[in-house]
Amino acid sequence: MGMTDPIADMLTRIRNALAAKHSKVDVPASKVKMELVRILKEEGYINNYKISGEGARRSIRIYLRYGPKGELVINSLERVSKPGCRRFIGSDSIPNILGGLGVNILSTSKGMMTGKQARKAKLGGEWICNVY
Repeated sequence: MGMTDPIADMLTRIRNALAAKHSKVDVPASKVKMELVRILKEEGYINNYKISGEGARRSIRIYLRYGPKGELVINSLERVSKPGCRRFIGSDSIPNILGGLGVNILSTSKGMMTGKQARKAKLGGEWICNVY
């Protein structure tokens, strides 16, 4: 039987790896997860990522980022839109996370982007998750 929410699984794996102070974590690859990880890297929440393997065995290795004294860079990763309850949001009602310190990630008709980018492009979409 397949997994019902692979994005939530990826976020949970990252959360657990951060709690255990791991330097990297592997997650099964998909196009959506690769876009999410690309945004996390662009926003400075992770150091890097690498895609390995072929076909159905592809995985993404995510290199986690910590502060200079080992403090967490990602304090919260929360899934907003879930398979049982999808959350869509218009460009005019995209909220700021922690007064602009955090990032919300949306899946729009022009691909995955942060809430700030979606607001600027006047695009709404599915509200995937919040990161801060």
